[in-house]
Amino acid sequence: MFSIRKLSLLIALTGVSTLSAVQAETSLELDELVVTGTRSETSLLDLAGNTGKINEAEIDLVRADHIEEIINRVSGVMIQRGNGQEHLTAIRSPVLTGGAGAGSFLFLQDGIPLRAAGFANVNGLFEASSEQAGSIEVIRGPGSALYGSNAVHGLVNVITRAPSLELERSIDVSAGPHDLYRFKGTVSNTEGAHGYRLSINTTTDGGYIDDSGFDQQKLNFRHDYSGDVDSVTTIFTATNLNQETAGYTEGLDAYRDTGQTKATNTNPEAYRDAKSARLSVRWDHELTDNSYFTITPYVRHTELDFLMHFLPGTPVEQNEHKSVGLLSSYTNEFGEGHKIIVGTDLEYTRGKLSEFQQGPTVFGRFVQGEHYNYEIDATVVAPYIHSEWQLAEKTRMTVGARFEHTRYEYDNKTTGGTVVAGGTVVGAFQRPNDRSDTFNNFSPKLGFVYELADDTSIFTNLARGNRAPQTTDLYRIRNTQNGVEADSEKVDSIELGIRKVGSGIQYEMTTYFMKKKDHFFRDSTGENIPNGKTQHYGIELSAFIPFAEQFDIAGNFTYARHRYDFDNVGTDPNGSNSIRDGDDIDSAPRHIGNLRLGWNVRPQSRLELEWLHVGRYYTDSGNVHSYDGHDLLNLRAQHKVNNQLTLHGKISNLLNTDYAERADYNYVNTFNNTDRYFVGEQGAVHVGMTYDF
Repeated sequence: MFSIRKLSLLIALTGVSTLSAVQAETSLELDELVVTGTRSETSLLDLAGNTGKINEAEIDLVRADHIEEIINRVSGVMIQRGNGQEHLTAIRSPVLTGGAGAGSFLFLQDGIPLRAAGFANVNGLFEASSEQAGSIEVIRGPGSALYGSNAVHGLVNVITRAPSLELERSIDVSAGPHDLYRFKGTVSNTEGAHGYRLSINTTTDGGYIDDSGFDQQKLNFRHDYSGDVDSVTTIFTATNLNQETAGYTEGLDAYRDTGQTKATNTNPEAYRDAKSARLSVRWDHELTDNSYFTITPYVRHTELDFLMHFLPGTPVEQNEHKSVGLLSSYTNEFGEGHKIIVGTDLEYTRGKLSEFQQGPTVFGRFVQGEHYNYEIDATVVAPYIHSEWQLAEKTRMTVGARFEHTRYEYDNKTTGGTVVAGGTVVGAFQRPNDRSDTFNNFSPKLGFVYELADDTSIFTNLARGNRAPQTTDLYRIRNTQNGVEADSEKVDSIELGIRKVGSGIQYEMTTYFMKKKDHFFRDSTGENIPNGKTQHYGIELSAFIPFAEQFDIAGNFTYARHRYDFDNVGTDPNGSNSIRDGDDIDSAPRHIGNLRLGWNVRPQSRLELEWLHVGRYYTDSGNVHSYDGHDLLNLRAQHKVNNQLTLHGKISNLLNTDYAERADYNYVNTFNNTDRYFVGEQGAVHVGMTYDF
């Protein structure tokens, strides 16, 4: 484990050895303005709720090869990397999988959901252009009334980088171990009322485990028009991923056997091919000096083809969906701090999914052949109201409500009922007959902000988050559910916080309590558990502290408990999948942290040493098996040689620590149960350069 003595020595050594080689132009202070909370630029001091923001300078310094490297710098957030670009998310929650993992978090780019509400993807953030974003904002806990399904435990909004005021052209190339190469390019300018930015990003990675790796390409184009009373922002994004996926490494503490884990791929045939494209046009029209309306039509297309290496039988899933949507709102600022927003979100989606197992039947339940094949038409209608009232000189109230109507039209393309083989019911799968399902959800919000000083405020926020079930929860079900199906999931939340922005020391500290019901999830046997109840509470701290002119310390710390609030008897005689009221939920460390020491060596130079901490957590719902957690050190440097050339580099896992990106325990039957790990990469050096011309 990590020691303070090692940290002190390492800071001294790296400072001396890199003094002449590092330089950067960064400002990593907490921003005072955010967008996501109200869908328009708002002061953090006025928000009745939390918002974590990663700004453009921080994104350019980190140069993340995976989304976890940048977003885990926000308190209350832990993304666990799978293989390649895969990931699982925790935001004020345990790390969630399956439909719960896909549906509990809302992933956006410029306020547009990356996927339709009932068709989410646990790996959804690899479809965002985060590598060249202008900022990334995270709301922890239920989203406001402005956002609907999936904003249950939190939401992430990746905001496209705006056009530059003058001509900007740059290319960035970098290289790392295992044949990792990345190229990024951007061109941008503004002439008169028109501005544009075109960004491309391509990565190839040979993988640090044999028979793995990926190729990924992303394109992002933005055009801004700014007139006297009208402004129009057009954004087009396309992504492509072709990945050879390494599966789990199996066996207790197998991640510690570095030589074996590097050379072992338990599923060398596994792959993931994904494509996505989105087009949105936001039109803001000023009606008066105090009022305006906003209309944002958009279209979306996603498709995904992958081998499900984490399931017995390793079936292949193919899914896709196409959506057309419209976000509309009217805003009136009455003066004296009063404001109201009314709007409606509309979306229509047509999607389909198939699952087919090529190999032989496994464990008598995972049957060879077709498991599922269906199509779905989904409609979402969601009117909302958001209002802000200045109750007194230093007291502000926010009240909001959202009603969301979701309807699924399900069309089964294969035989209904339980999967059979040779006339005998042996399958683990049930296929419902054609039907329609409707869900109506109401999400209220009430918040208060009190200004303690010009740069400090306290806030409290009461909110409900909910979501209609994922389509996979309803129509890709297991025969052990005994006819009990998923319902709309609900979370009721209360939080209290204090924040300080501006110059000098900046911080935000928040404590929260949440209760969730109708939680539909998959246990360590892979079976679906309906009607679960859970409790979540904790404290989150983020801070930025400058000192001695050239130095700063920034970081976050989270202490949280995520517990079951019900009982459920499992099938494992050793109790690995039995649930007891009050036990910890699996994949839920009680403490996580991120601490960064920054040194601006010269006026346009930066060196950063980062400490990452993940505490111990249980890997099964019965709290029988666990992972010890880990501590990692990363070092980043940036040196601006001249106005055109910038050199950058990083050393990840500086102490070459053996660790697991993700650990879990899988129980199929008494003869097939094991600890599983996505093995973390050993120490690696990455170097690159940016050229502006």
